[in-house]
Amino acid sequence: MGAVPPDPDATPIVVLVSGSGTNLQALIDAADDPAYGVRIAAVGADRHDIEALARAERHGIETFVLRTADFADRSAWDAALADEVARHGPALVVLAGFMKLAGAQFLERFGGRTVNTHPALSPAFPGMHAPADALAHGVKVTGATLFVVDAGVDTGPIVAQVAVPVLPDDDVESLHERIKSSERGMLVEWVGRLARDGFTVDGRHVISPRKDPA
Repeated sequence: MGAVPPDPDATPIVVLVSGSGTNLQALIDAADDPAYGVRIAAVGADRHDIEALARAERHGIETFVLRTADFADRSAWDAALADEVARHGPALVVLAGFMKLAGAQFLERFGGRTVNTHPALSPAFPGMHAPADALAHGVKVTGATLFVVDAGVDTGPIVAQVAVPVLPDDDVESLHERIKSSERGMLVEWVGRLARDGFTVDGRHVISPRKDPA
């Protein structure tokens, strides 16, 4: 089955990835529906030979790879990443499992229109081990957060959150899988809304012009 031709009138986004691309796949599937109103203009990565790139290529989406090792320093990589993303003219940049922090030059150009997810209810449990930290702390509810990327680690203004209960028999893997399942639905819904309708950031508040459904 061939790739679905992108709708030229759909709002372009760029998705940045580093791994298997399950969140990317959810966005690809959503974008296949013309009613979603979003097209993935390109998928970028910081490494070769990952499943996320293969997913994009199977759907006929342009890909690019910029490895930090190929640049003189992190600043040069950051500037090159901003240049490559800009080439695709995105209204929104989505970090979907992208394992690099956005630097100052990238944020100068795409700050305020780059979003990322975190597997916890921010500001709780920032960093790489949020599900494990939630279990260790004994919380009864955790979840996932979609936020606008800033210079910190999981510290940006919050777009949306979804709650996930912690079950008595949960281990890190089972809890993380349920968080990721809820995270994907939130990501697809809000990427569509933000890309189609636009948004503004006022301090810690992200304002979308369309009201939540009644």
